Formats: sequence, structure tokens, C-alpha cells
Amino acid sequence: MTYQPLISPGHSWYEDTAGARAAFPVLDGDRSADVVIVGGGFTGLSAAAHLAKAGVNVVLIEAQRFGDGASGRNGGQLGTGQRAWAEELEAELGFTRAKLLFDLAEEAKAHLLDFAVSNDIEIDFMPGQLSVVHKKRYVDAYKAHAEIMATRFGYERISFMDAKETAERLGTAVYFGGTRDTGTGHIHPLKLALGTARVAAAAGVQLFEKTPATSVVSNGGKVQVTTPTGTITADKALIAVNAYGGRLEPVSAAHVMPIGSFIGATAPLGADSPVIPGGESVDDSRFVVRYFRKSKEGRLLFGGSETYTVSDPRDMQAAIRKQIVELYPALKDVEITHSWGGYVGITMPRKPFVREVMPNVIFAGGYSGHGVMLSNFVGRLYAETVAGNRDRLKLFEELKVPAFPGGARLRAPLLFLALHWYALRDRI
Repeated sequence: MTYQPLISPGHSWYEDTAGARAAFPVLDGDRSADVVIVGGGFTGLSAAAHLAKAGVNVVLIEAQRFGDGASGRNGGQLGTGQRAWAEELEAELGFTRAKLLFDLAEEAKAHLLDFAVSNDIEIDFMPGQLSVVHKKRYVDAYKAHAEIMATRFGYERISFMDAKETAERLGTAVYFGGTRDTGTGHIHPLKLALGTARVAAAAGVQLFEKTPATSVVSNGGKVQVTTPTGTITADKALIAVNAYGGRLEPVSAAHVMPIGSFIGATAPLGADSPVIPGGESVDDSRFVVRYFRKSKEGRLLFGGSETYTVSDPRDMQAAIRKQIVELYPALKDVEITHSWGGYVGITMPRKPFVREVMPNVIFAGGYSGHGVMLSNFVGRLYAETVAGNRDRLKLFEELKVPAFPGGARLRAPLLFLALHWYALRDRI
């Protein structure tokens, strides 16, 4: 029987294709450690694996099972750079810091792929990404972006596509142009999450599933994480729950908000399908972005956030089919074999939120849809921080990320209204 996460709706194609899941126990009493990590997604598992390999005693707890949140259910696209374009960051932060952040993201990309290869994790990597324009007035900006990346940031893997090339590479003529990035690609995210858990366990991390944190307290130079079945006492803590933190810790709750993102998988389209013949992943220029790709077996995996209010899998599938047909009318009757959702942590400026939220306790999350690559690397940077080198993590800690307006009571309703507004603007 296929495993069904309790915190995420729908039936995931990733679950059906990730292979056997290792089972980890529930915490069964008090523990002590050098570092305690709350959250078993990409950030937490990566940090745990790197820490343990360096000889650090680590306890990691996960409220559900590893990969049940966004880490195991996302679109699988790596991307290039930060969530914002490098030239946008340069306008805000200056060239030096923008270039440091871009180079850090490039290292993150290489790290993810190298980590998978060196630890024998088959992540189904497929190369290439197409970023396409849904409004004609955006075309010039995309053309300029390709040139800026090559001439100013030294990244020559992005090329501009006119409308004709874009249509050929997508198999649909609804977009006006875009860019092609041959230096990135897409993966099977749940395979990476479960593989990283295996690496962490082999390195000696004490891993516990179905063990939610009920409180985190820092006092007297120690951190205590309380759960229903025991308390963990440590010198340092990493909170890596991203969109699933709830009210565990108020600082991150004010800066990182969850939005639902939903994906459908079709039956294999066949070798002669005109849909994305080069096998790249695709994202478009909408604020409420649509993202899609083909799996190695030729399924179209189509995601979008406009369905963020959907909770019933039947409605989810209908919303996904509607978006697919807008781009590919010939697929109006294609079988959608799986549809599923998860929750992504976003921030106001779409930048990661990394902060010391209480003494010796760091929160890392809010990757805003750019987390496959960044979250794994932030885990490594946290391990560097514990070892005494905080310089690179500070590049994220120093980013300006304001809290969402409205306070605890009104943050979610205001975000809901804002997303509706941006979804409307995408259509105009």
C-alpha cells in the first residue's frame, strides 16, 4: 500500500517511484547532543549528515516522516542563482554582494549533484531549464538578462529564445520568448530526501520520525527541545521546519508563511510527443508561477500555485488539468494518474530567512520556491557555522527580510488577499 503523508493532500507520483522507505523510530525518552535539529526536510537532513561526518553528535526529529513536506513533494527544479535575478540583487545590494550570492548559489548547485553522486543517491537528474514569458512586454527583460548573466556575472549557460524557438522547445506557442539554461536541471526530490536521510543515519545521526517538537527553549547556554515523548538537551539547535513551523517559534512565524503548491502527473506521453522534446524543466514569468517538466519515463509533471486554496484531491486534479489544457489543448483528455500538494515557505521579498532566533538557535527556511538547491546547501553552511566558520551563512543572515504585516491574527488573511491580487495581475 502506498504511504500517504498526513500533512499533505493527494497521491504523489514521487511516493510511487522513490523505492522502499527506511523506517525510523519515535523518540522514546530524553536525549542529549551537541546539536538538535527540528525538521527532516532538505535543510535539516543535509545539516545532520554534514555535522555527523565531522564528528558532531546530532539528534534530529521530524514531526511526520522524512520528505512529507515540500522537500519530498516539490517541482524538482534546481534553477540558477537566487530566487531574484542577479541584476535585481545588484540594484539592491551592490555588485559585490550580488556576485557573492550568485556564486554561492552556483556552488549549491554543484554541491547537490556531487553529494548525490558521492553518496550513491539516484536522483534522476535531467539537464536544462526553460524560463518563459507569458506577457510580451517582459521579452526585452529576459533578453537583457541572458546578456547580463554572461557579461557581468560570468555565467554563459543562459541563452535567449525568441518566440519561434520557445514554441519549438515547449511544444506550444502560447509564450512570447524566454531563456534556456543548459547549466541546471531537475531531479526526483523525494529520492534525494530519503537518500540524505540514509547518509545521515550511516554517519551516526540519531534520527526520529513522528516526533513533533512542542517547544524550543534556550536558557543558560543550553537549548531544550520538548516533544510528547522526551526532551532533547543540546548546545545548539537548528529549526528547519520551513512552512510547517506553526507557532513553534514566533520570529520565524512572522517572517515565513506557508502557501500551497500542487502538482499533477500524467500518464507517459509517448516518445513522439511534441511536449518539451528536449526534456528540460520549465517555469514561466507569472508571479504565481507555473512550473512543469517531463519525467524520465515521459510523464508531464505540471505544477502551479493558483490552486493554493484547494484541499480536495478531486478539485486539485481539475484545477491542474485546466492549466495543462491552457498550454496544451491536445492533452485535454490525457489521464492524470497522480495529483498532490505540499506547502512552501515564502517570505515578503522572496529571499531565504536565516536568523538566530534565540541564543544558540538558528532558523533556516523561507526559500520561496527556490529551495531544492538552496536548502540542501544551507544545511551544509549550518554545519560550517557549528565548526566555527559563519561567514558564508551570514550572507543569508544579513539579507533584509521584513515580517509579514498584520500580526499573528491577520498575516494569513492578508497573504491570501495578496496572492489573489497577484494571480489576477498575471491574467491581465
